[in-house]
Amino acid sequence: MQATRLGGLLPTLPALAGLFPGGGLRHGCVYTVPNSTALVMALLAAPSRDGAWCGVVGLPDFGIEAAAGLGIALDRLVQVPRPGDRWLAVTAALVDALPVVAVRPPAPARSADAARLAARLRQRGGVLLVAGPWTACEAELTIAARHCEGLGPGHGSLSGMSVTVVAAAGHGGGMTRKASVVLAGGGPHPSNDAAGLPHLPAGRSGAAWDEAGFLREGTG
Repeated sequence: MQATRLGGLLPTLPALAGLFPGGGLRHGCVYTVPNSTALVMALLAAPSRDGAWCGVVGLPDFGIEAAAGLGIALDRLVQVPRPGDRWLAVTAALVDALPVVAVRPPAPARSADAARLAARLRQRGGVLLVAGPWTACEAELTIAARHCEGLGPGHGSLSGMSVTVVAAAGHGGGMTRKASVVLAGGGPHPSNDAAGLPHLPAGRSGAAWDEAGFLREGTG
């Protein structure tokens, strides 16, 4: 288990590639993902498929079934669901060994601790995904909007969902990128607000549609 050398990019799923300059995650950088464990999974999926080891710290809701369904290799996944007060030490140890690590801090890190971990990350050439706030990051990624189809007031079944993911530059550059994906029970289809944008295959139908359905991009 060795961290990838500094330089170049870690891959991302095709539907998310437009969120990042060069289409991938920059080695030595921190990305924050404050509102979606599912999006954290999506960002881990492509590096894992590409052969990378992944670490996950402080995310007890990180389901291995959903991870495996995305193509995340469970035999190259190190999980520490409840590190407690030692979350920072555990994260630093994994950053030393693995090319990509995801962590949900139980409380905001002190600026000095975050700076030391960032320096370690740059030295090792890894990528850190933080499911929460962080003092400095390459970009913050959020799920800004969901639109469900097939549901009425108190009736109907969920037949599809479109999701908008937003990446805002975290270094003062002011650039914001968006990616939209469309899900539908009978297969992907264009919509008025997402024409020409990448679509994800429909892996589920009816009431089974949820955010995890968005994560099935590229698996079929």
